[in-house]
Amino acid sequence: MTFRSPRTVSIFGATGSVGKSTLDLIRLDRDSYRVLALTANGNARELAKLAKEFDAEVAVIADASQYDVLKDLLAGTSIEVAAGLDSLVAAASLGADWTMAAIVGCAGLPPTLAALKCGKTVALANKEALVSAGDLMMAQARDAGAVLLPVDSEHNAIFQCLQGGRIDQVRKITLTASGGPFRTWSKDQMASVTPAQAVAHPNWDMGAKISVDSATMMNKGLELIEAHHLFPVGLENIDILVHPQSVIHSMVEYHDCSTLAQLGSPDMRIPIASALAWPERMTTNCVPLDLAKIGRLDFEAPDHDRFPAIQLARNAIEAGGAVPAILNAANEVAVAAFLKGNVQFLEITKIVSRIIDSYSPPEPNDLNDIFGIDKETRERAMAMIEDIKV
Repeated sequence: MTFRSPRTVSIFGATGSVGKSTLDLIRLDRDSYRVLALTANGNARELAKLAKEFDAEVAVIADASQYDVLKDLLAGTSIEVAAGLDSLVAAASLGADWTMAAIVGCAGLPPTLAALKCGKTVALANKEALVSAGDLMMAQARDAGAVLLPVDSEHNAIFQCLQGGRIDQVRKITLTASGGPFRTWSKDQMASVTPAQAVAHPNWDMGAKISVDSATMMNKGLELIEAHHLFPVGLENIDILVHPQSVIHSMVEYHDCSTLAQLGSPDMRIPIASALAWPERMTTNCVPLDLAKIGRLDFEAPDHDRFPAIQLARNAIEAGGAVPAILNAANEVAVAAFLKGNVQFLEITKIVSRIIDSYSPPEPNDLNDIFGIDKETRERAMAMIEDIKV
């Protein structure tokens, strides 16, 4: 794919950790990038600051109640100000050469699909969108001739290991997992886990929701579903391996039994840089990997009894239809309830499992169906949580 010079870039979720990391990388080479659109959920002040710094053409705040705040902050500039879902979709339709899709949850689906429809390159950091509507997203990318680049460290590692190889030559894909903060804890110990303990990831600096997902290993389950859509080698050929050091981010084994692995420091700027500069490479100020200092790399199989989320996700993608979207929505509600202190840590996956077993809507055919399933699932999960509040 040929890009204009400078490459035009839009970042959806600019004030989040992935968005900020992307902008950090652009700061290293400002002449190579021109920012079209920056968006945020509700942080108008931070969005205005970034829009001014990068001279964005458009700044969109998802929370319409913050429109006037953003407009006042950007008064006197040439930056167009907008708010709400329709404005997010309009910004995604501007046709940037490269779009970072980093809006959390299903809220990121409409703008991501709009960006894919432009037939350009979309860097995907929103795993929930692919989990809930993977078939729809992949079909949109194919139909438009868009390039979908994975930004999650594991999927970006797989993408890099596939360079120079073909998907039909792959024997097995292995996603690595840190195991989270409770990798060595018993179920009895995990019964009393607090939100503060769950968000304290041993390797990565992440938001609260994804940190809890890592602690339950649901994050790895969601990544399994994501990998199934991105790399069609068959679900039975995608494995998960616990690797506490988070140095090897994923591996690809070919039919000749050669295994390629991508290694790097646990810094999200590394996979983001890979996607931002693709098909080239860019210089970053990330810390280089020092294997001698690390000294050893350990591996172990995941414990499905203590961490049932992985099998829940595998079952969901095998069932297909609405089940992955149900799993995703129920998990988001259960994690939010845990962070508020309303349910215990071990109840998160139990709630997800019960909702999947009790709700069987028809297979979704479009975005409206996905949102309907998401809404109904959340209502059912919240009602269930009301009955079991701690």
